[in-house]
Amino acid sequence: MIMKTRLLTASTLVLLIMMVGCTPTVQVSAPTDPITINLNVKIQHEILVKVDREIDALLEQNSDLF
Repeated sequence: MIMKTRLLTASTLVLLIMMVGCTPTVQVSAPTDPITINLNVKIQHEILVKVDREIDALLEQNSDLF
């Protein structure tokens, strides 16, 4: 009977230690690198719109090209 009690106590203690080791932790920290925003897409879009407008103007001036 004493052996069962000791085994139960030891296994309960081991289970409690394992449960304490598995507690989730959440850490919030500021980023070390600065935040960068890539604006190349907007610039490319603006260039394409300008070129498209220039092509439309050329086609209107020279309607006999096509």
